Amino acid sequence: ISGYSLVIQARDSGTPPLSSSVTVNVDISDVNDNSPVFTPANYTAVIQENKPVGTSILQLVVTDKDSFHNGPPFTFTILTGNEEEEFTLDPHGVLRSAVIFKHMVATEYVLCVQAKDSGKPQQVSHTYVQVRVIEESIHKPTAIPLEIFIVTMEDDFPGGVIGKIHATDQDVYDVLTYTLKSEQKSLFKVNTHDGKIIALGGLDNGKYVLNVSVSDGRFQVPIDVVVHVEQLLQEMLQNTVTIRFENVSPEDFVGLHMHGFRRTLRNAVLSQKQDSLHIISIQPVAGSNQLDMLFAVQMHNGGFYKPAYLIQKLTNARRHLENVIRISAILEKNCSGLDCQEQHCEQSLSIDSHSLMTYSTARISFVCPRFYRNVRCMC
Repeated sequence: ISGYSLVIQARDSGTPPLSSSVTVNVDISDVNDNSPVFTPANYTAVIQENKPVGTSILQLVVTDKDSFHNGPPFTFTILTGNEEEEFTLDPHGVLRSAVIFKHMVATEYVLCVQAKDSGKPQQVSHTYVQVRVIEESIHKPTAIPLEIFIVTMEDDFPGGVIGKIHATDQDVYDVLTYTLKSEQKSLFKVNTHDGKIIALGGLDNGKYVLNVSVSDGRFQVPIDVVVHVEQLLQEMLQNTVTIRFENVSPEDFVGLHMHGFRRTLRNAVLSQKQDSLHIISIQPVAGSNQLDMLFAVQMHNGGFYKPAYLIQKLTNARRHLENVIRISAILEKNCSGLDCQEQHCEQSLSIDSHSLMTYSTARISFVCPRFYRNVRCMC
């Protein structure tokens, strides 16, 4: 407890008794009676041979239970194990290489490190750091090509994370970093450490091929990343049909079924090869394990097929479609729960282009806007 605040009253013996009060603040001064504490108590680290001078090996973590002026900043010193000055330790507790290590010269170093706090008198603690020198990387990183599909409403793409590169390395201690060619950074970014791909706002319709690479510090490997951007037209929303799938997650649909189902669906509903199938959005059905896929079909002359025509085509081809994935329902209008005569209702669809859903797998990512369906009786 760093302090107390007391209210003291003095009362006399007269009639009537009179009194007054005073506040007394008692501050408890901290004594530097706690030593710094290393977390963990001792450290183990590795460094690959032939790494450049100044390579970061380890970050020491130190805490102190005393008040702030008796704790940090800490002073770090290597007491033993650094007689040849192979290591340096900066004021922030980062251990770095001071030479280029060779696995054939030495495979292990043990350092005794001291941390001293800022109190008076100063308190000290010690830790041991075991540093292993391992051989250089012998395996190149491997990465899976990534294809990304973005559906956006006209020029209203807000940007965000659109996918993630999956890369591995057989060298256990390799740390992978990701880079994007500089001239593409006006439209996209890649997180250096985890490979997440970020698209900036305002992407135009079209195809983008990203020049991305992954490095383990020795080998650099290019990764094929292709981004397809499709801008929706307002007319599409008036001619959509929904296919509802049973027992499938969005990620499983994107990763396992989307390519095959798109191909089967094209064969089922396209009247001419020049017609275009547009998957507008996929979205889980709230409170269930079902999934809605919203799509429209554009004629080669620019118009769109009416939902009733598409539903007839889908109904005829449903058996073939279900060879790919189980279908729960084919919806144009959704009168469920409405007391409409002869199930006659009007459906309107709205798209929230600023609420994007990203369904990402190792090989394919699908980014689409959230949609809302409103239904009212036309009795």
